[in-house]
Amino acid sequence: MAEAMSLILEDGQVFRGEGHGRVASALGEVVFTTAMTGYQEVLTDPSYAGQIVVMTYPLIGNYGVDPAADQTERPRVRGFVVRELCDHPSHSRSTQTLTVYLEHHGVPVLAGVDTRALTRRLRINGTMGGMLVPGEPRPNHQAAAGKVNLAGVVDEVTCRQPYELPGPGPHLAVLDFGLKRNILRELSKLGCRLTVFPARTPASEVLAQRPAGAVLTNGPGDPRDILWAATEAGVLAERLPVLGICLGHQILALALGADTYKLKFGHRGANHPVREEATGRVSITSQNHGYAVAEESLAGTPWEVTHRNLHDGTVEGLRHRHRPVWTRQYHPEASPGPWDERELFARFVALAEKGV
Repeated sequence: MAEAMSLILEDGQVFRGEGHGRVASALGEVVFTTAMTGYQEVLTDPSYAGQIVVMTYPLIGNYGVDPAADQTERPRVRGFVVRELCDHPSHSRSTQTLTVYLEHHGVPVLAGVDTRALTRRLRINGTMGGMLVPGEPRPNHQAAAGKVNLAGVVDEVTCRQPYELPGPGPHLAVLDFGLKRNILRELSKLGCRLTVFPARTPASEVLAQRPAGAVLTNGPGDPRDILWAATEAGVLAERLPVLGICLGHQILALALGADTYKLKFGHRGANHPVREEATGRVSITSQNHGYAVAEESLAGTPWEVTHRNLHDGTVEGLRHRHRPVWTRQYHPEASPGPWDERELFARFVALAEKGV
């Protein structure tokens, strides 16, 4: 049975609705995503760790839960906010309702909220801290919402030990800053042998395995909170072909002299147009990030901008002028979203196979 529940933002605004599943308190950064499908992939994407996610699409849960769609073994969000929660799925691959799934994993859900008004507030005022609470919020809840701290979230979501996925093709090292399973699936489809390393693995340990290339994955939080990762990434970029995705893109940018900054409300959705500067080709991309590379900081670095977001002009891709090192801010593996950029993996694997 649903219970009264509220979301209080750090600016004091309260959004009331019904709590479903595990009606409990949750503290996190409140963000919205415009993806119309893929709520399960959103829930299990480690890049959302530490966040309370608002779905702008009004009906959520209508196709249930399919274990094959999970991007990690469990949801990573701290809370979930929707307009209307549907618990009568009809999809043939559904194994349970969304409410049962989230209750099992202890994720509180607030439904019945005017998500249009909430999204508009976040767009106008910017991303902010928030707190989900049963019933009515108390004055101390607003103060708590203003103290959300996401430092350390990469350590929460990275793997604990290295592991290997076999394959007949080139050996790639994957640095796990909060990877989505679909990155591994796409590389495995291309025959790669993959060794996945925890985020804090020194570059020397990675290089000792003699990989043909390295992939720095997506992940949560502020890249400037993990400058240790940039230090190690710089070493890898001197020795190997390297591909950085999302947080990995930001880490590599910092490693080679650029800077990053926080976006007002981030890019989160499955419908962001990105232009390749050399060809003018436009791809529709899946994105989930709250930080971006500062283009003015690229002067004097070896970086060249290769891709640009057509909504706001922000940097979406970089290429090292002298080394086989590429980055993408968006998710070429999608999940959820379009497949326009999956060819990137094949191009990178071909480069690694040449032993450049």
